Amino acid sequence: MDDLLQRLRRFHDDFFPQHQSRFQTLVTDGQHPTTLFIGCSDSRLVPYLLTGAGPGELFIVRNVGALVPPYMGLHGLHGTAAAIEFAMLNLKVSRIVVCGHSHCGAMKALYEEVPAEARNLQGWLDMAREAALPVQVTPEALRRTEQRAVVLQLERLMDYPMVRARVERREVTLHGWHYVIEDGEVHVFDVRTGQFLPASQASHSGTGPYHEPPADDAVVFNEIDTRWGEH
Repeated sequence: MDDLLQRLRRFHDDFFPQHQSRFQTLVTDGQHPTTLFIGCSDSRLVPYLLTGAGPGELFIVRNVGALVPPYMGLHGLHGTAAAIEFAMLNLKVSRIVVCGHSHCGAMKALYEEVPAEARNLQGWLDMAREAALPVQVTPEALRRTEQRAVVLQLERLMDYPMVRARVERREVTLHGWHYVIEDGEVHVFDVRTGQFLPASQASHSGTGPYHEPPADDAVVFNEIDTRWGEH
């Protein structure tokens, strides 16, 4: 039996009829997601399960390592940068989540030799090398690298003019997450303390909402990333 074909049929016959009106509304009124979710392509990371979201609630971008390219920093076409711009300017989302995770192959690859024929992968991982630590890779070093990479992407998002402007006007909040697969726990980044806190203990879902916001969040991210690099 063709397993994928059977799944497609189950969706059409079992799931879709229960939610047909919702899908029809999304066609008639268009999509209005509130959250841009930038996550790793890892198959163990399932955004809809983590957030309990339904159709039309998340605008999802996934790539190796959940990386954000520099604004105007790469030559040629780039899907992730285009998705960020579309989410900001067209969909007008109010939240951006960057979600890394434990046991990330992309972060581990920063400490290993990438096959010579993987040219695109080599260039892509260069965007995360600032997150790597000058140590031998251990489970603890890998966890710290994964979390540092999330902070780096938040910092890089602030270089997108349409993101920075909306963050400064408090129209958009940034949320850094690190999903620990084996615990089923998402750790959220608190820009005030520079720490990742378990969602079960945190008072918010990331860096927002802002109460007494610093004048320049990008500077805060830089300071935190530099401090981590000293350990």
